[in-house]
Amino acid sequence: MSKLFQRVAGFFTNRTMVGMDKAGNRYFAKKDEVDGIMKEKRWVVFKGEEDPTSIPVEWICWLNGQRKRAPTPEELMDLEARRERVRQNVAFLKKEEEERKEREGSTRKVISTDKVGGPDLKSFIRQFGVPSEGDENQKESVSMEGVRNSKEREAKKAKQDPESTEPTGSGQTFRPGTWQPPT
Repeated sequence: MSKLFQRVAGFFTNRTMVGMDKAGNRYFAKKDEVDGIMKEKRWVVFKGEEDPTSIPVEWICWLNGQRKRAPTPEELMDLEARRERVRQNVAFLKKEEEERKEREGSTRKVISTDKVGGPDLKSFIRQFGVPSEGDENQKESVSMEGVRNSKEREAKKAKQDPESTEPTGSGQTFRPGTWQPPT
């Protein structure tokens, strides 16, 4: 019985109040010896209803041991001021974006058709410049010839070298999409 009384009395005497947040929640810590090792226990006493979502991030980090020191009131005020500036910047950017969309919406041509289509691929292709038809056919035949030659070289090399499960070669001969895992 005396051990229980000592434990209860120790709970109230050894604890130290570390701080309080804006919502009125109080944070405590106490050092205990557990299995010969001094450990610090940290906890919160809620003001009113127990609502874990009312705990600020800085205090959560301290409770979980991610911070060694409890947040100071000055630090909390600086962080709250920063969060308020971020909120104001977000509101300003949203308002600016809405105004921009409104201006573009009035100058943009609206073409209404009964079809629901995908992206306009012709306008996308036009931005790259289209070569003449003769150039295009010549490039295709040169590129196909290169592919054929590379496949022939690979076939010769495969016949000469025994198959290995490890990829080999230098960075100069690497071509994306050509390597296949061993079967």
